[in-house]
Amino acid sequence: MDANSDNAAAKRGGLAGPYVGKVVYSYAYDVAYDMLRQPVQELLGQEVVSFDFGVTKRSPRRALFYRPQMVRLGEIQCDGRNGPVKLSRTIKLFPVGAVSIAVSVPFRVDRLEELAAFNDQEFVDDTLGSHIRALAEQVRTELAPFCIRPVEEMAEPEAYTAFCIESPVRQASAGFSAERWLHENRRQVASLLTEEPDISMLSDLDVSESTDRRLSYYGHDLSVLDWDAAVVMDDPENFEMILHIIELANVQLEELEAYDRILDAALERSYRDLGGGGYRRARGVHRSLREIRVDLARLNDELSNTTKFFGDWHLARLYQAISARFHLDDWQRIISDKLRTLDGLYQILNQDRVNRWMIVLEATIVLLFILDVILLLIGL
Repeated sequence: MDANSDNAAAKRGGLAGPYVGKVVYSYAYDVAYDMLRQPVQELLGQEVVSFDFGVTKRSPRRALFYRPQMVRLGEIQCDGRNGPVKLSRTIKLFPVGAVSIAVSVPFRVDRLEELAAFNDQEFVDDTLGSHIRALAEQVRTELAPFCIRPVEEMAEPEAYTAFCIESPVRQASAGFSAERWLHENRRQVASLLTEEPDISMLSDLDVSESTDRRLSYYGHDLSVLDWDAAVVMDDPENFEMILHIIELANVQLEELEAYDRILDAALERSYRDLGGGGYRRARGVHRSLREIRVDLARLNDELSNTTKFFGDWHLARLYQAISARFHLDDWQRIISDKLRTLDGLYQILNQDRVNRWMIVLEATIVLLFILDVILLLIGL
């Protein structure tokens, strides 16, 4: 494309091909009930380090971020349908008993519609999902000594796909507007986010809904966030911190779903045991409910701590947008309601135990009174 074409594309706000960037697949796994507060030194033969990144946008003087432990694995090459594909992999460890595995695949396409092929990345001998599953099993095996009550079998992960498109260089894109680019390519972006191959089938309402949650800081950057995927246009050095925020929210969603499963099992077991009656069974249920209340309250607090402080206002807004898309507040409310139900059962059992002891004490007093009367009569 010549300079005149570039200038024309910039004036109308469009970004002509080729599109260059990477697709990042994030998989959040729940591997244990909790993890020991002991740093992991090595994982899969690689040194475990603290995640860190720079802040390039406006931020306060004291930037506070949650920095999990992480491992950067070496690149591997796989045979794709259209030729060799290089995979870059990272693993992040979270103290709530979760791991996040991210795999990035570089791309260079002429048209935005071509990125749809990356929604279901397949290789000649395997699929990406099974490769990640095997990697997650290796991670779970090595982390077993650091886990408290590791899961017997990992559930399906919470997966998320981010299409990271390199934005034009600022100096060379004086007239470029990412917002106008989205306006011109909104149906293509919506098709990419919803994995709908036929763009014409999408309604205007669905296109608007899929691309409604978007953020922009400079004129040339843009983040469009949907339930299963996101389109991020920015300078390449900013990709990592945006992807980190998305990973945090994805891990939170996975852990909230895991907590919900734990609470469902606990409530079902409690109702069943309480219905069976019996003092010994009730006492066991009382002890189990007390432990669950304490453990889940602590784990819920630790999960919230991962995103309690942000040192970058733009990233804070990004987290708010992605958490709203994931309905994390609704998940928190559901879990809080179930915790209150457990608390109500605990209070009922506790009151029953108090009443039982009161009956025992009253019966003892009556018996002592009768015994005292008998002794008086014998004495007379």
